[in-house]
Amino acid sequence: MNLPEDSFLSHLVELRNRLIRALLAIGIVFLCLVPWAQDIYALLANPLLAKLPQGGQMIATDVIGVFLVPMKVALMVAFLIALPYVLYQIWAFVAPGLYAHEKRLALPLVGASVVLFFVGMAFAYFLVFPAVFGFMASVQPEGVAWMTDIEKYLSFVLTTFIAFGVTFEVPVAVLVLVQAGIVSVDKLREWRPYVIVGAFVVGAIFTPPDVISQLMMAIPLCLLFELGLLLARFLHRRPAPAASDDDSVATAASDDSGVWKPASSAEMDTVAGSIDRQETPGRKPEG
Repeated sequence: MNLPEDSFLSHLVELRNRLIRALLAIGIVFLCLVPWAQDIYALLANPLLAKLPQGGQMIATDVIGVFLVPMKVALMVAFLIALPYVLYQIWAFVAPGLYAHEKRLALPLVGASVVLFFVGMAFAYFLVFPAVFGFMASVQPEGVAWMTDIEKYLSFVLTTFIAFGVTFEVPVAVLVLVQAGIVSVDKLREWRPYVIVGAFVVGAIFTPPDVISQLMMAIPLCLLFELGLLLARFLHRRPAPAASDDDSVATAASDDSGVWKPASSAEMDTVAGSIDRQETPGRKPEG
């Protein structure tokens, strides 16, 4: 018989091994990308370089910035390339503790989250950056040389990527809230005006102080919220799947909203009585 301490230590050892494998995957991809680190940074800086005035260029105020910044960009790209394997390691560690219906729900949500995050980054790179840098170039004062530091540019790019990547996760967040029973679809509809106001507040905080970039974050956020409501309404109307053997104890009953919950004591007594009658069909009632 395994003691709780032994089980806890075995989980810690497995977690350590999974983390080591994930870090090794990122490190191997990073080493493969190091020879092209300068080219990768040039590709990242292309939206700004295309909008700089004639003869404009980026500068490095740090002595070793010309080396460290491209390495940081290569490491970021290595993490994105190795992300499927990293997520697999996380899934392999968590999956044994999930019920069958939780696995069926978690796997598509994780995949959709990764895809939507990449879509948000692509939206920022191909649409937001050209619009923002074009606006900045148009308001450049006369006699001012617009040349940004590569370290500050990288910080701006990473912040924007994360902001738009998280923004595009709104449909997944809505689905999780509804499926977990935390909030209903009708309640989210009632919150729609507050969500719209909050979208513009978030756009004002996480984007440069120009109307174009704020709209380019607030409008997709509102549309993605509506998409999440549509998907949640569709899944809400689907009949709940039959419980499997693994789920018979923890998910013996569900409410009308399709959210799984443990069976009540009365329901468990009814099931136990039914099983008892099936096992002893010849038994006569007492009295």
